Amino acid sequence: MDVFVIEGGRKLSGSLRVNGSKNAALPLLAATLLTDAPVTLRDVPELSDIFNMLRLLGELGVENERDGTTIRLQGVDETEVHARYDIVRTMRASICVLGPMLARRGTARVSMPGGCAIGQRPVDLHLRGLEALGARIELEGGDIVARVPQSGRLIGDTVFLGGPFGSTVLGTANVMSAATLAEGTTVIECAACEPEIVDLADMLISMGARIRGAGSPRITIEGVESLGGTDHTVIPDRIEAGTYMCAAAATGSTIELTNCPLDAMMSPIDRLEAIGVHIDPTDYPRGVAADNPMRRTCTISAPEPLRSVQITTQPHPGFPTDLQAQFMAMLCLAQGNSVITEKIFPERFLHVAELTRMGAQVHRHGTTAVISGVSKLTGAPVMASDLRASAGLVIAAMAAEGTTVVNRVYHIDRGYEKLEERLCSVGASITRMSESELSEQGVNALGG
Repeated sequence: MDVFVIEGGRKLSGSLRVNGSKNAALPLLAATLLTDAPVTLRDVPELSDIFNMLRLLGELGVENERDGTTIRLQGVDETEVHARYDIVRTMRASICVLGPMLARRGTARVSMPGGCAIGQRPVDLHLRGLEALGARIELEGGDIVARVPQSGRLIGDTVFLGGPFGSTVLGTANVMSAATLAEGTTVIECAACEPEIVDLADMLISMGARIRGAGSPRITIEGVESLGGTDHTVIPDRIEAGTYMCAAAATGSTIELTNCPLDAMMSPIDRLEAIGVHIDPTDYPRGVAADNPMRRTCTISAPEPLRSVQITTQPHPGFPTDLQAQFMAMLCLAQGNSVITEKIFPERFLHVAELTRMGAQVHRHGTTAVISGVSKLTGAPVMASDLRASAGLVIAAMAAEGTTVVNRVYHIDRGYEKLEERLCSVGASITRMSESELSEQGVNALGG
């Protein structure tokens, strides 16, 4: 396995372009199962999760051709309906093929999905939503087996997708995609409002779907007989943008971000400004509306000591759980006591122990973590536990004194395209090595 060796204390400067969104691209790719017409997706990041989804689609009869960040896909064989465990176990978003495949092919068999170890994420809301559309669902040998009613099509109905921790993003994507080919009208209540759902709806509409209300808690879908092809550009990744913002703040640096989805980042921007970080759009003068508020250019700077804040993760438009670890790493160096409460994934605090190895003072109390700011962090061997925790550890390492070795960086490769190269391009010192290369230099990746 690879590790990152990070020399901390470097200031960042320069410009970074925000890539297309992983969390948007995966449901978009799955939605190509709804048609046999060609679909072109642009600005798709090169990530292990994307490669695995393409491999899964290939097994399900969807051919794909990649040219850089552009992928052309077309379904050529609709007889295969089994999403096997070997691929599905690698990523949570594999469940997104269930709804589209069921609606188009009449049957879907999907292994129970895997993903990061950030707490329980049941798929019961997905299944309940599809059952409301008439699907017959059974569990066989660890696989979810779904079939359309005897009529041959799903049937529109009102579907409630609220759960104990709010609405479900992937569940909304699954049910919305399936409903596009259902007979009649479907209303999704307590739908996820995330911009990734809006992006999926926009692509489906361009394919001929009839969808109203995406981005609100109520989405209405009028089913159609079939969908066609399209050419669609993925929205920028708001989590990647927020990660770069936290990196600039933690290191007291100034960087420029282009293709930045500021319009989808109101809550994290509010918290960053409360911390003392300046976010200044530079592509349009103040008071002038941008042509595309999801693709802005802005300067991020943190010239003053960081201030403590309170943060509570919530469904969009609240503070995203996927930025919790990055903000925690940054707040380890803020003055005073900060409080982070995790309302989406209560167990998503595995990075706390690793940050304390670097000298952070973080105390967890159930679903809340109290961060007492320290004057400095110190490099140490740390272990990445999941995708976003990995990014938080990289931020902490960049701000720390000395050398940090981040183990298990395959987590990072799931959601950040060539993160070490991109951060090095603006002044960071990050070297990717294999564990054997590291040991040849006399360094134990795990410490001790």
